[in-house]
Amino acid sequence: MAMAEELQQTNISQDQVLPVVPHVAPADKPDTNVLVPEDKNTQHKQEEKEASLEKEKEKKNAAETETETETENEVSKPDEAIPESGSFKEESTIVSDLPESEKKALQELKHLVQEALSKHDFSAAEKEGESVTAVAEESAEEVSIWGVPLVADERSDVILLKFLRARDFKVKEAMAMIKSTIRWRKEFGMEELLLEELGDDDLAKAVYMHGFDKEGHPVCYNVYGEFQDKELYKKTFSDEEKRVRFLRWRIQFLEKSIRKLDFAPGGICTIVQLNDLKNSPGPAKWELRQATKQALQLLQDNYPEFVAKQLFINVPWWYLAVNRMISPFLTQRTKSKFVFAGPSKSAETLLRYIAAEQLPVKYGGLSKDGEFGISDAVTEITVKPAAKHTVEFPVTESCLLSWELRVIGWDVSYGAEFVPTSEGSYTVIIQKARKVASSEEPVLCSNYKIGEPGKVVLTIDNQSSKKKKLLYRLKVKPSSSE
Repeated sequence: MAMAEELQQTNISQDQVLPVVPHVAPADKPDTNVLVPEDKNTQHKQEEKEASLEKEKEKKNAAETETETETENEVSKPDEAIPESGSFKEESTIVSDLPESEKKALQELKHLVQEALSKHDFSAAEKEGESVTAVAEESAEEVSIWGVPLVADERSDVILLKFLRARDFKVKEAMAMIKSTIRWRKEFGMEELLLEELGDDDLAKAVYMHGFDKEGHPVCYNVYGEFQDKELYKKTFSDEEKRVRFLRWRIQFLEKSIRKLDFAPGGICTIVQLNDLKNSPGPAKWELRQATKQALQLLQDNYPEFVAKQLFINVPWWYLAVNRMISPFLTQRTKSKFVFAGPSKSAETLLRYIAAEQLPVKYGGLSKDGEFGISDAVTEITVKPAAKHTVEFPVTESCLLSWELRVIGWDVSYGAEFVPTSEGSYTVIIQKARKVASSEEPVLCSNYKIGEPGKVVLTIDNQSSKKKKLLYRLKVKPSSSE
C-alpha cells in the first residue's frame, strides 16, 4: 500500500508507468491534475476498454494481453493474464496538418518565446542571473534545447509543439514549462554533462539503443534483470552519491539519444522504450525505488513527448499489481501507448512492432553479429498447428547459398534438402529431419554449395497444437566469390 500511496502523490505522466526499477521512460504529458480531461473519442475508447476488462474477467484472467491486433480466440496461461492496451497514433509535427486552434496556440507560444528572448527573460530566470548563451546586451539571447534553437526554423516548431502537447495546448503553461526546463538544464550542467566520461560497461548492458521499430523510431532497451547482480546493484544504488551518478549517466544517455533524432516536420522525433522485466528486482528494493522516484520527477518535468510506445515484456505478477493500482490515475491516451506481454508472448508481441532483422536474437529476432545484417530482410511465416510448411529457394547456376532460420519456441521438426532440376537426379539431404527443442540454439545458420540448377527445400513440421512463427532469410554468393 505504501507504494500505491507514493504513486497517488506523484504527477504521473502520459508516457510513464512507474516500473519500480532504475530507468523511467521520458514523459509525454505530465498530469498536473490526476483527473485529466481525456482526448477526443475518449468515451468510445473507454467503452472499448470496459468491454475488454469485462471480457478478461469472463475468461478468469486466462487471456494474456498484447495489443489491439490480438486475435480474440487466443488464450494464454492464467499466470500470464495482462491488461489490454489500446491503439495510439502519434500526432503530426507538420504545422499545416494541425487544427486551427493548435496553429493559433503555436503562434502565440512563438510570440511569447521571441518576446522573452528579446528581453533576456531566460537568462534572468536562471540561477544567479547567468546567461544560457553569452550574447551582447543589445541583442536577443539565443537559447537551444537538444541542439535546436527555440526560435529559428521548422525544427523549432516541432520542439515547441512538444511543450504545447505536454500542457494540452495551454500556452502560458507551456511557456512556464519551457522556462523551467531551460533553468533546470543550466543548473544540471547539461552542456558539461555531455562531455563527461561516465561510461560503464555494466550499465551499458542494462540500457542501450538497438535498431528501429517498423515506423522508424529508434528503440531503447531497458534490461532490468541486470540489476539482480548484487555487485552492480551495490555499485549503482547503495548510497546517494552513487544514485546521483547513475542519474547523470542515464540523463546523459537520453540526451545523446535525443540529439540523434530528426526534428524536421514529419521526421522521427520520439523513441520506443522496450522494457524487459525478466528477473527484475522487486518493489522491496528501497534504493531502487528512490532512484526511480528521482528520475521520474526529472523526466516528466523536462522531457515532454519523447515516447512513441512503451513495450513491457516478460511482465511479472507484481508489476501487474502495481500497474492496476495506478491505472485509474492515467488518461486513456497514456494507456494507449502501453503494450504488455508475459514471457510466452513476448517475442510474438515484439515482432508486431519491430522487424525481425532489427530485433536481437535474445528477444525473438535475427539481429546479431554475423554474415547477415539489418539490410537483409527477414520473411515471417505463421505455421498452423498440426501442419507442415515448406520454403523453396530456387537457383539457376552454381553458387553458395546461405540461410538463417528460426521458429519462435521451436519444438518442431526441421529438415533441408536440395532437389536438382534435371530429371533422374538424386535429391540430396542437407539436413535430415529432426526435432528441434526450444532449449537449442535459437537460430540455425546453414549453407550449401550448389553446382547445378535446382532448389533448396526447407521443411518445418509443426505437430503441436499451437501456431508457430517461422523467420528466415537467405543470401546467394556466386561460386567465383568463394
